[in-house]
Amino acid sequence: MEYTVQKLGLLAGVSTRTLRYYDEIGILKPARINSSGYRIYGPAEVDRLQQILFYRELGVSLEEIKEIITSPDFDADQALREHRKRLLEKREQLDALIANVDQTLAQREGKKTMSDKQKFAGFKQKLIDDNERQYGSEVRAKYGDEQVDRSNQKIKGMTEEEYERLSKLEASIREALAEAYATGDPASELAQQAVRLHREWLTFYWDGYTKEAHMGLAQMYVDDPRFTAYYDRDQPGIAAFLRDAVMVYAGKE
Repeated sequence: MEYTVQKLGLLAGVSTRTLRYYDEIGILKPARINSSGYRIYGPAEVDRLQQILFYRELGVSLEEIKEIITSPDFDADQALREHRKRLLEKREQLDALIANVDQTLAQREGKKTMSDKQKFAGFKQKLIDDNERQYGSEVRAKYGDEQVDRSNQKIKGMTEEEYERLSKLEASIREALAEAYATGDPASELAQQAVRLHREWLTFYWDGYTKEAHMGLAQMYVDDPRFTAYYDRDQPGIAAFLRDAVMVYAGKE
C-alpha cells in the first residue's frame, strides 16, 4: 500500500514536518514523487520509518540512526531482535522504578520499612542498564566481562552520598571541559583540572586506575561515534579535546 506524507504521518503518529525533515536529511526518502508533486511512500519506506521510530524510542540520535540504517551491512531482522531486547531491558528498568515508588509509598504510609540503600537501588540499576545498552558490547570487548561486572557491582554498592557525588561530578566535568575547550589548549590548567575530575569520576566505576586504561578510554571517546556524540552534544570537538588533555595528563604521571 502507498501513502502520501499526510497519510503516513497519521498512520505512524508523527507530524508531516518530521517526515519532510527525514527526507531532507536523507534518512527516509519517499519511494517517488507523483505528478502532482506529492511524496509517495511504499512498504519499504513504512518499514524504515518503523525502524527509525524504534531507534528514537531508545534514545538514539538521528545522526546515529542514519549511519546505522544506511550501512550496507544493516540487517533489518537483526535490528528488530535488538530492538526487542532493548525494549525488554527498558521495561525492566521501569518495573524496578515502579517497585521503588511502591515501596516508598508503603513506607510513608507506615506499612513497611525501607533502607536508604533500597531507596536508590532502582536508580543505580537504571544507570547500569543504560550503560550496558549503549556501550556494553564495546566496553566488554575492550576491558573484558570480569572488569565490567566488577564495575557494575561497585555501582550497586554505592552509598547515597557517593551516588550524589557521581551525579555532581558528571555536571562538573561538562562545565570544566566547556570552559577549557574555549582556551584551545589541552595542556592548560583548566583542561588538566577537567581531566582530574574525569579521573575522579572513573574511580566510581574502576577498581584501580592506570594511565594506560585512561588513555584507552579517552581514545574510545573519539573512535566510537556514540561516545563522541555524548561529549560533543554541547560543543563539537569536546571528545577529541578531552582525549588530547588525557594524553597530556598521562604523560606527566
